[in-house]
Amino acid sequence: MNLYQQTYQALMQTDTQLKREQITSLLANWKKAALDRNDADLVKIEIPGRPDKPDLISPNEIKQRKLGSELGRATLIHAILHIEFNAINLALDAVYRFRDMPEQFYSDWLMVASEEAHHFSLLEKRLNGMGYSYGDMPAHNGLWEMVLKTDHDVLIRMALVPRVLEARGLDVTPGMIEKLKKVGDEETVEILNIILRDEIGHVAIGSHWFKYCCALKNLEPEKTFRDLLIEYMGRGPNGPLHQEARLQAGFSQEEIDALINMV
Repeated sequence: MNLYQQTYQALMQTDTQLKREQITSLLANWKKAALDRNDADLVKIEIPGRPDKPDLISPNEIKQRKLGSELGRATLIHAILHIEFNAINLALDAVYRFRDMPEQFYSDWLMVASEEAHHFSLLEKRLNGMGYSYGDMPAHNGLWEMVLKTDHDVLIRMALVPRVLEARGLDVTPGMIEKLKKVGDEETVEILNIILRDEIGHVAIGSHWFKYCCALKNLEPEKTFRDLLIEYMGRGPNGPLHQEARLQAGFSQEEIDALINMV
C-alpha cells in the first residue's frame, strides 16, 4: 500500500466516522512499515472531504452567543468541533502533499491527524449529548483557505498553519475554559483541557519542521517567520498571546516579544 494514496483516500472521505476509521488504519499501517513512499499522483485539493453540512459562510456572519445559555455553549462547541474537523484534513494534507521530508515528518503528522480525530470524537459526543449534531450550525472555511495559499511550500505551510492558525488556539482556549468554568460546564472544560495539552504538541511539531526547513535554506527562523506573517497576513497575531503555552510549543521569548510588538 502507498502512504500518499491511502492518505488521499482519508483526506477526501466525506463521512466523519469513516474518516476517523481510515486514519486509525493509516497510522497503524505506517507504524508497522506496511506503507511505501513510492511516487503517486499529486493533485491540488480545492475542497477536501467533508460532509454536506455545515453550511460555510463568511466569518463575519458567524453569530456570537453568550455562554450562559445551553444554545450558546452548543454554538461554541460546534465551532470548535468544526475547527478540529478541519485540523484533521490539515494534518492529512501535510502528509499527502510534501513528499521530500524525513520519515519522522510523516509519523508526526499522522499522529496529529489521529489526535485531532480524537478531539473531534470527544466534542461530537458532548454536542450530541446536548441535543445537537455536527452540521446543525453554520461555520467558516478560513483554515482550509490558508492550506490552499501554502500548498506550494512546506516551509510556508509549517510557518502559517501550525504556528499561526493553530497557535491562535493556544491563546484563546484558556479564556474559553475560564468562562465555561464560571457557568459550571465542567464536561466541556475537561475536553478543552485535553485539546489544549495536545495542541501545544502540535504547534511544537510545526515549530520543529519550520526550523528544519529554514536550516535547509540557511534562513534565520524568527525573521523568516515575521516576514511571512507580513507577506501573507499583513500583520502579527491578534490579541494577547498565551506566552507559557507558546514557549512550550517552540517559540522563544524573544520571538514572542517581537510578535507582541508587531503592528
